[in-house]
Amino acid sequence: MTITHPSTDILILGSGASGAAVACRLSKSGFNVVCLEQGRWIKPEEFPNEHADWEIQARTNWAFDPNVRALDVDYPLNVDESPIDPLMFNAVGGSTIHWTAHTPRFHPSDFRVKTLDGVADDWPLSYDELEPYYDAYDALMGCSGINGDPANPPRKERPMPPIPIGQDGERMARAFDRLGWHWWPSDSYVNSVPYRGRQACNNCGNTGLGCSRGAKGQTDVAIWPEAIANGVELRTESRVFRVETDAEGKATGASYYDADGEENFQPANAVVLAMNGIGSPRIMLNSTSGAYPNGLCNSSGLLGKNLMFHPYAMVSGLFDDGLQTYKGPLANMILCQEFYETDPSKDFVRGYTYQVARSSGPVSTACGYMFGRVPWGADHHAEFNRRFGDVTVMGVIGEDLPEEHNRIELDPKLTDSNGIPSPKVFYTLSDNSRRQLDDAVENAKTALKEAGAAHVLATRLLKGAGWHLMGTARMGADPNTSVVDRWGQTHDADNIFVVDGSVFVTCAAVNPTPTIGALALRTADYIDRERADLKS
Repeated sequence: MTITHPSTDILILGSGASGAAVACRLSKSGFNVVCLEQGRWIKPEEFPNEHADWEIQARTNWAFDPNVRALDVDYPLNVDESPIDPLMFNAVGGSTIHWTAHTPRFHPSDFRVKTLDGVADDWPLSYDELEPYYDAYDALMGCSGINGDPANPPRKERPMPPIPIGQDGERMARAFDRLGWHWWPSDSYVNSVPYRGRQACNNCGNTGLGCSRGAKGQTDVAIWPEAIANGVELRTESRVFRVETDAEGKATGASYYDADGEENFQPANAVVLAMNGIGSPRIMLNSTSGAYPNGLCNSSGLLGKNLMFHPYAMVSGLFDDGLQTYKGPLANMILCQEFYETDPSKDFVRGYTYQVARSSGPVSTACGYMFGRVPWGADHHAEFNRRFGDVTVMGVIGEDLPEEHNRIELDPKLTDSNGIPSPKVFYTLSDNSRRQLDDAVENAKTALKEAGAAHVLATRLLKGAGWHLMGTARMGADPNTSVVDRWGQTHDADNIFVVDGSVFVTCAAVNPTPTIGALALRTADYIDRERADLKS
């Protein structure tokens, strides 16, 4: 028998970067809000950085890849047709638990790719329209950074000063200066000083595996306490399998399995999907009905299509100056955007960002996470000592252009532990992305050698690097070529919204979370301003 709960105004599916922001914003304005999260609350003492075996945990029950982690709360993915493995985490806070909190913004040009470069499509909004919501999300999550970056528009002061770039960052900055290349301290949702009741970073380095101090901007500590104080009900271990609709195609709520495997129905005046760029289209595709035979709000036929990752390459430099490059937040040092915009002299459009990162711990060093596996034998310890704390990485994040054949579908056989169909990922690296990465690898070698690296090692495409999941329910003005409008409201139903990376039109060459958060706050502002009919 299905358990039916009292109705709510707004039902949010997912508690990560976007779901938490919508919950907090709308609860301030008197909306009744329920959020369903398929994971659980994680206690601070459970995070790996509290344990000596943190690097072992990072490869097992805390792995970035749900296919490796293989917890009941996860869902498996069929990646047989993709050279890149999607990464995500299921818990209160979503994938902000696992991110390194590196938070650059899109450039204004990223919203006008069709106009400027004749590829992909323009967004139905501009950087200027989104800017106040970027600022609001920075304040909510806590942004450390510094003004003056010549590659980006002027902006409000960050809430906190930048994370120190360290001696290894200074070394790379001097090399960039000698080459005449742009660089700037990374914007980070990592506290450089105490902020909103959360401690400052202690430079332990394990920012990708949760933060027991609360110094990293995870929504479980940065947003959810405030949202819950506003009256939001956050219901954990609640695995949604279908958004329910009436004969006219409007949402009536969502059905889910609770921790005991019992079927539940949560009625609502509106449903907001915030389950990431694979999770949201997965459930939408599974929500077939008489009104939606091909998946929820899929009249365009584009639901699940135009999947974009950020193809990553990694170029590592081995130094011999003993700077102990494992100290400090892993990926929040400096960035270089010298090659960000389209260069007509090159054989590709758009560009890439370098994210300069530190090395990691001893197990990662021995296993070759950043500079190849240390060989066994008589020289093993000497070679380990030569590498540990002496590697600096230039991570390449390239702009992936949307292509319809890159997509997710429901796998006909693979399911999660509740029997809900899992996603099958179809992805091919484009020639444009391949040429971007090749160019980036060669330029990175130049920079690392200029910085004094004795040896340089390049990985031209990282398989386990699908951190950013975008484009599968794209935004646009035309219902024939998009799934949601400029406010994140689906064209097919005015009480269904999508607020995660699914709505991206293009993906730029920077990490997407600040843009996801800004768009989510903008959608919430629209609901508050224009949709009083959704409030009981």
